[in-house]
Amino acid sequence: MKIYTKTGDAGETSLFSGERKKKSEDRIEAYGNVDELNSFLGFAIVLCQAPKLKEKLLTVQNDLFLIGSDLATPLDSALKIKRISEDKSATMELWIDQLDADLEPLKNFILPGGGELSARLHICRTLARRAERGVVRLATNEQINAEVIRYLNRLSDFFFVAARWANHEEGQSDVIWNQDE
Repeated sequence: MKIYTKTGDAGETSLFSGERKKKSEDRIEAYGNVDELNSFLGFAIVLCQAPKLKEKLLTVQNDLFLIGSDLATPLDSALKIKRISEDKSATMELWIDQLDADLEPLKNFILPGGGELSARLHICRTLARRAERGVVRLATNEQINAEVIRYLNRLSDFFFVAARWANHEEGQSDVIWNQDE
């Protein structure tokens, strides 16, 4: 099987249902943002040495793939697929609480950075926020699975805490925002 099909050469792509859409449409942008986040998350995972965190990050990658297929299949499609569910957001909240329990409470705003893994997780946080904005934009014009928005909202919080946790595990300090500079 060839990887290139040439069917997108005119600026269109196919949804899972087979329906053709312009590559510039909100739905394509939304799942493209999720794909970009997933790719960058893979870039972060290669640095992760802590099994407690790595397992969670790999689960998130699988969840993001599921979200991509969810977004690529309109709710009214005759094609029935597995969709992201509320238990995934609940799991995310549990993970945030577990990681946060190991950390000192925040007393200042922090800048992205510290160790390299932390910095990459902060980039994942911002990409998750962009993905969420794109999905919200899509949801203003089309019906989508509302759990996608909820999950992406929790995910950016998870990446924030995971970035701090990575610094903690590596003996790095969070970078405190110095508003006087």
